[in-house]
Amino acid sequence: MALPDVRTRYLFFTGKGGVGKTSLSCATGLALAEAGQRVLIVSTDPASNLDEVLETPLGATPTQVLPGLFALNIDPEAAAAAYRERMVGPYRGILPDAAIRSMEEQFSGGCTVEIAAFDAFAELLGLPARTVDFDHVIFDTAPTGHTLRLLTLPSAWSEFLDTNAGGASCLGPLSGLDKQKDLYAATVAELADPARTTVVLVARPEAAALREAERTRAELAELGVRNQWLAVNGVFVAGSGDAIAGAMSDRHAGALAHIPVGLNELPRSETPFVARGMVGLAALRAALQPVGMAPEACAMPDVALPAGLAPLIDQLAATGHGVVMTMGKGGVGKTSVAAALALSLARRGHKVLLTTTDPAAHLSWTLEQAEPNLRIGRIDPAAEVARHRDDVLARAGADLDPNARAMLEEDLRSPCTEEIAVFHAFARTVEEGRDAFVVLDTAPTGHTILLMDSAEAYHREVLRTRGDMPEAVRQLLPRLRDPDFTRVLIVTLAEATPVHEAERLQADLRRAQIEPFAWIINQSLLASGTVDPVLAARVGYEAPFIRRVGELAMRVALVPWLAEAPVGGAGLVGMVKA
Repeated sequence: MALPDVRTRYLFFTGKGGVGKTSLSCATGLALAEAGQRVLIVSTDPASNLDEVLETPLGATPTQVLPGLFALNIDPEAAAAAYRERMVGPYRGILPDAAIRSMEEQFSGGCTVEIAAFDAFAELLGLPARTVDFDHVIFDTAPTGHTLRLLTLPSAWSEFLDTNAGGASCLGPLSGLDKQKDLYAATVAELADPARTTVVLVARPEAAALREAERTRAELAELGVRNQWLAVNGVFVAGSGDAIAGAMSDRHAGALAHIPVGLNELPRSETPFVARGMVGLAALRAALQPVGMAPEACAMPDVALPAGLAPLIDQLAATGHGVVMTMGKGGVGKTSVAAALALSLARRGHKVLLTTTDPAAHLSWTLEQAEPNLRIGRIDPAAEVARHRDDVLARAGADLDPNARAMLEEDLRSPCTEEIAVFHAFARTVEEGRDAFVVLDTAPTGHTILLMDSAEAYHREVLRTRGDMPEAVRQLLPRLRDPDFTRVLIVTLAEATPVHEAERLQADLRRAQIEPFAWIINQSLLASGTVDPVLAARVGYEAPFIRRVGELAMRVALVPWLAEAPVGGAGLVGMVKA
């Protein structure tokens, strides 16, 4: 297996969800450790599966996996609780109880989780003494949208602190952040130092994943992070005349032949398709030293296959309106599934809005032509921040004296404003389900659950900054919890990590009093009919996960891996008819 040529102390693995960041970061760490280096792997992903890949329970401090190889998870929720107490604790018994409750409310929103996780990350990167025992520190980062926010936060907070020497902040006492200013500056310096840091852009050999990697490359370069490496993961080359194998091989080769210009200028490594995945130390070692496939691996498993998407769409269409949400781990195909559902509902004569809350949205690449009855939208964070800021200043700032208005404006310059603004837009979009179908291609799991679970925190934030609450926000959680109004579809792949992640997602939804309507297993090679020897090995790997989904879900739909990519009207119709 060709791995990135490591030259720097710090490595960041980033990319669109599901491209194999964790597998490649762990394989790289294992190879370095077995070459005699001391390596620390760190996950900053809210939906981390580092424990699973390394087969080792991990915490917030380095845990030895093997001689020379250590790992840790930055748990955003635990980090937020510790951060909250660090900020509020010193004032307990000093300030009145009402003031303490107000401070706790300011630290209860989703933004606090983001900043707390960043604080833990910044200490590892900006304080060399924390990792002095290691030759290399590898960061297995979150999906692209989250990673870009994480990497831009140092600059955002440094600028915020430079221009706000006092006053209010949505994170509470500004002095709590000001103490970290030097740390943030050191973190920015490490990120931008090509002698110290390399960012590995991980992508599948697919057009959408490579476009996303190019967007990441350009945005990182604008931030001064230019020491980048492209790692193309899962390249398949057909060794038989099987139609599915040929289509997959052609699709991968075509994508690699048309890599965006900026990406093509980066140093690059390509890792081959691994039939049995890369979960577990034995699988990682096998991937580093591939061996021939045993003939018996080609035997077709005996498993009952669920029906496709068409019967599920029949049930969805019967309501005539409402919200349909596709949810799941990044990279499982939520966008394609959402587009196929929306197109089918529109062609049945229903009014449909297809939109996304995903920071890395690419609906426009999936459904390129106009369709009667179908609108395509996106919740754009930049536009929503501008709308929210103007709205707050008009409502809450109109009657304030100059000093009070200046404090409000300072608060609205904080990076936390984006979370609040996007939340309001999400609520407005859900409200449209009263009169039409709204199909929401949602962000990756951790972000989506955070968005919904933050309703009460944002309720308090709205009251604090505006003095009222829009009806759409007030009705959001009741609408999401109403099974006649909202249908949640969990999208997964027939693989270990996506199924386990989806299982955790279902548990989270149920704790939030939201019952999933159905599960959709996407891109199944077992359902494709392939007889290629290598792909048949993956077929055998899929079977137990298909059975597991059948045990977990009220309804299941199975979508095969299709020779025609699910892009444009014909490709999306093919998903439904398969």
